[in-house]
Amino acid sequence: MKSLLVTLALFFSALSASYAQGVKLGIRAGANMYKIDGKAFDDEFQYGYHAGASLEMMFGKVIGIQPEVLFNQSNTRTGYSFDTLYKSINPGTLKDVKLNYISIPILLNIRPFPFLTLQAGPQFGVLMSKELPLLEDGKQAFKHGDLTMLAGVQLNIMKFRVYGRYGIGLNNINDIDNKDKWNSQSAQLGVGFNF
Repeated sequence: MKSLLVTLALFFSALSASYAQGVKLGIRAGANMYKIDGKAFDDEFQYGYHAGASLEMMFGKVIGIQPEVLFNQSNTRTGYSFDTLYKSINPGTLKDVKLNYISIPILLNIRPFPFLTLQAGPQFGVLMSKELPLLEDGKQAFKHGDLTMLAGVQLNIMKFRVYGRYGIGLNNINDIDNKDKWNSQSAQLGVGFNF
C-alpha cells in the first residue's frame, strides 16, 4: 500500500510537470528538530539535519506543487520508562536513537505574494537505517514508513529559498508491541537554491 502511494505521488508529480508553467530544480538543506511522543521516550526535541533536492512547479502565479526527495536524520532519546516497559536497557538510563529516513514531501504551494509561499501536504518517510542498541533480541523498533502532514512558510529571495515547516506524524511507528502508541513531531528550518 505504501509503495503504491509513493508510485502514485511520483506519477502525479511527473504528470503535473508537463502542465506546469514554471519548473525549477533546486537543492535544500537545513536543521531538524524531532521527537517521538510516547511513554517510552524523552519528551524533548532532539536535533538532526536534512538535505536533498526539490522541484518547484507553478501552474500560474499563485498555485503550484513542490515534490522533494530529502535525506532526514532524526534523533530521539528514550525516556526513563523504556527499561521497565521493554526490559532491554539498564534502569534509569537514557539512550540516543538515530533514525535515517528518505523523505518524500509533496507540498501544495500557494504564493499570495512573489516573495512568500505557504506550503502544506503529506510527507512519506522510508526508514533507511537505524542504530538501535536497545533491543537485545534484534526486534525492529520501528516500521519502515512514517506518514507525516507538513505545513510551513517559504521566503523566495530571487533564486534563494528560506523555509520553516512543522510536521505531525499520522501513523503509529511502534512495531514492538501494542503497549504504547508512538507518533513523531518535527520542525524543519532550511535554505535552498533554485537553478
